[in-house]
Amino acid sequence: MAIDPTATVHPSAVIAPEAGIGPGCLIGPFCVIGPEVTLGPGVELKSHVVIEGLTEIGEGTVVYPFASLGHAPQDLKFRGEPTRLVIGARNRIREGVTMNPGTDGGGGVTRIGDDGLFMANSHVAHDCQIGDRVILVNNVAIAGHCILEDDVIVGGLSGVHQFVRIGRGAMIGAVTMVTADVIPHGLVQGPRGVLDGLNLVGLKRRGAGKADILALRDLLGDLGHGSFRDSARERANEGTDNDYVREVLDFILGPSDRSFLAPR
Repeated sequence: MAIDPTATVHPSAVIAPEAGIGPGCLIGPFCVIGPEVTLGPGVELKSHVVIEGLTEIGEGTVVYPFASLGHAPQDLKFRGEPTRLVIGARNRIREGVTMNPGTDGGGGVTRIGDDGLFMANSHVAHDCQIGDRVILVNNVAIAGHCILEDDVIVGGLSGVHQFVRIGRGAMIGAVTMVTADVIPHGLVQGPRGVLDGLNLVGLKRRGAGKADILALRDLLGDLGHGSFRDSARERANEGTDNDYVREVLDFILGPSDRSFLAPR
């Protein structure tokens, strides 16, 4: 690997000779880049960024001061195995963010999608799978093995328990602890998070119509009686022509044995 001749590197930056620095990259002062790091075209490191391990960062991503990416996972089972952190394109990774690579026991890779915003001091732990356009607000902590689908927003100072799945378009309110799976387009609030309805703002922004929202509300009413999976199975057997309802049912009946956050 090598530093592309069109990259701009501040003289105080420390870059291992084996690292790959793509065309048009901007490496600011006092950054440290390890030998197995690959930066795609146009990646910008503002200053004081440290990147280690088998870490790939996609085109146009901007990383702000004091972010730490690719260092060993905070998992006592980790024994130095060669695992990866893969970050997609056009992400904004703000001050003090930490992202860890995967572990052998969790699939070996932590993956971040495209066009995300990771605000100051947020954390993505080992083996997480983060979708596109995800927003983590300041001081959010995502524990190991979590799945956040596309367009998820997690409010400031919130925590997500390990192995939790959060469905597409869900919104987690600030200062919330999420201990169970969250259905797509759900709205979760409260210190010990509960499902408090639908993320109506997000649904409308993504083009959901009145009929879609009414169908989802009807589904939530059915799911509030008894077991989530049993209720979802009954609704799935009845069939539906609504894509949003089908998405929620598929999520609930998917390959997971975790419980779900239920309506109040």
